[in-house]
Formats: sequence, C-alpha cells, structure tokens
Amino acid sequence: MPVYLPADDEIVTEYLRIGLAFDLLEEGFVDAYTGDPALRAQVRDEGRPDPAVLARSAAQLHDRLPGDLPADRAEFIGSHLRALECSARKFAGEDIGFVDEVRAYFDVDIAPQDPQVYRESHRQLADALGVADDPETLRAAYRAYRRATEIPADRLGDCVTAFASALRDEVRKSVDLPVAETVEFEIVSDQPWSGFNYYLGGYRSRVAINTDVPQQLSALPHLVAHEAYPGHHTEHCRKEELLVGGGQGEQTIFLVNTPQCLMAEGLADHALRAAIGPDWPLWAETVYADLGLRFDAHRARAVGEATAGLLAVRQDAALLLHDRGSDADEVTTYLARWLLVGEDRARQMLRFLTSGLWRAYISTYVEGYRLLGDWLDAGAADAPDPAAARARRFGRLLDEPLTPARLRAELAN
Repeated sequence: MPVYLPADDEIVTEYLRIGLAFDLLEEGFVDAYTGDPALRAQVRDEGRPDPAVLARSAAQLHDRLPGDLPADRAEFIGSHLRALECSARKFAGEDIGFVDEVRAYFDVDIAPQDPQVYRESHRQLADALGVADDPETLRAAYRAYRRATEIPADRLGDCVTAFASALRDEVRKSVDLPVAETVEFEIVSDQPWSGFNYYLGGYRSRVAINTDVPQQLSALPHLVAHEAYPGHHTEHCRKEELLVGGGQGEQTIFLVNTPQCLMAEGLADHALRAAIGPDWPLWAETVYADLGLRFDAHRARAVGEATAGLLAVRQDAALLLHDRGSDADEVTTYLARWLLVGEDRARQMLRFLTSGLWRAYISTYVEGYRLLGDWLDAGAADAPDPAAARARRFGRLLDEPLTPARLRAELAN
C-alpha cells in the first residue's frame, strides 16, 4: 500500500522532483544532489518533462506553501520555485526579458554601472603599475604584469596543493569541519569557467581548474578559497551536516539559476578574506616563497584594489548582449576595453555569457559579492571586535539557509 508522507515532506519531495527534472532538460542544471538516489532514478525513468507542465507544477507547489513547513524553510523553497518556474518558461520558449530573468533566478535587480567607475579604476590601476593613464599604455602595462605573474604550468599542481593545505589548516581553526571531508583537485581544459566545484556528498568534493584561463599568482589563492576552504566545499559540508542532518531535505539539491547560487557565489568570493583577513597577500607571499616562487604582495594588493572597480564589467556585457541587442563582436570589444584583456581572453569570457545554462550566472558574482559584502560589513560596523563580528556572520552564511531577501531584510533593520 502507498506511504502517505506528512504535508511538509510531500512539499519537499515534490520540490526535489521538480528540481531533478530540470537535469533532463539540460544536463548540469542540477549542480549537486545528495538525496535518495531512488527518487532521482524515478524522475529519470519518467523521461524528459514538458517545460510548460514543469512551470505549472512549480507555480502550483508554490501556492501550497507554507504547508506545515516553518516560515524560513517555506521562504527558501518558495524563492527557488519562483526561479524554477522562470527557467521552465524559458525552456518552453517564452520570451522573458533578461533583467526579469535575472530577477526571477536570483532575486536581485541589475542595472548598468556608471562607466566613470571603470575610468576611475583604470586611473588607480595606472598608479599601481606606475604608468601613464592612457588606454594603450595601461593596456600594455597591465597585460605585461599579468604575463609576469602567471603561474608556470608545471608548478600549478604544487601551488594548488600548497594553498589547499594552508587554507584547510586556517579554516579548521574556526570552522568545525567533518574529519572525513576531502577535496580532490584536477586540471581540465575547454571549459567556459576558471574553476568548478563538483560536490559529491558525504563531505567530498572534486574541484576542476581550467588551464584555458592562465592562472595568476594573485588569483590562485582566491580560486582555492572560493572552491574549497572556506568556500563551496566548506559550505556544502556544513549544510550537509547541520541542515540535511537536521531533516531539511530541500538542502540535498543545489540547482543552477536559483537564489541558492547567488548566496553561494557571494560567500565564496568573500572566502579568502574570511579565512585570512585583508592582509591575505602577505600570507600568500610566504606560501609562494616556500614553493620558490616570488610574489609581490604590495603590488598585488594595489592592483587588486584598483581592479575591484571593474567587478560589474561582465554583467554590463551580459546586459549589452541579452538586453540591449549588441552583437558578439561589440561585446568582445567592450570586455577587452574595460578589462584590458586581449581579444582571445574576451572571447573566452563571451563563452560563459552566451552559454544557454550560464548566460545569466555572471550576476551571482557581481550582485552576490555586493549584497553579502554589505551584509558582512553591516554586522561588523558597530561591533567592539569588527573582525570577530564579521567572522560570526560568515559562519551564518556557511550554516544557515539564508536568501537574498533575508539579507536585505536584516540590512533594513
């Protein structure tokens, strides 16, 4: 005879079924799933769903909330069902404006950045590099700086291992990680991203690092922190232990193009500072020194502070491409101009912005970094010990099922 689940379990199970069905529309939509494999097999056996039916299912399940779920869990699931309904409508061929698409997926509003911000960033970068602030001189100097700070291909594996070990040791001082957690790193190519965390469940991750994108001395510590400690891997471990272990079945699935992604990418982009603090370049300098590699921490800090103003360039490029009707060549020129990169690197970026699955995802990095940064700073603003207060807030990001709406509400109070 059939087993009738309590109402809250019915809602969670149906949410998982809807989410798992999206992987049959586009493989990779389910970024991670650590729940019952029988449910996944059942969904797979039902075959490719009709996207229009899937959109209605998401809307109907949203209407059933909260059921018997606590308010925070109902809010989490509800925000993700809105995102999934939009994705299903897109798969069904509905024409949805790009700004509305981003709002539905990630619960944020986006708008173009004032180009004056980019001009000021270029001026600061020229100062950091000690060159004249004219476009050609700055482009040549910045490209020369990046070439000079590329990690030799035959040393990349050693550097990844060293930073993963050093960051893991630092994170374990303040974060209770499972003893059995592990991260396996691999080097890949021909991907639209620079790094990717595949969470396998059971406190295990596989992290792929793409060699199509030259790895810089200043960027690699960020990448390892972002993907592993205390970024994606650490967050997955904490949530699997605390939330999934506490009966929150909705946390067994991680879906692309949902608010979950904006929160995760924002957390991961703040991960290095959370683990090491604002003086991370000096810390990285010592790690590289042990490897026999020279890293100029002071110049890296100055260059990093200058280029931080270019955060939104790729989001603006996505707006040009998907909202303003610019063609690929125009967007390539835009990326190359403001990010001071060559055409080949700009076209690599364009791959990400034109991917059917990833085209809106750039906003998770831009708006996620901004929102979570504001929230972390607000928590530390009036605290007797700002660093400790910021660390506690970062711990909440690791441990709680927070959403963009929840963070905005806390910022408003």
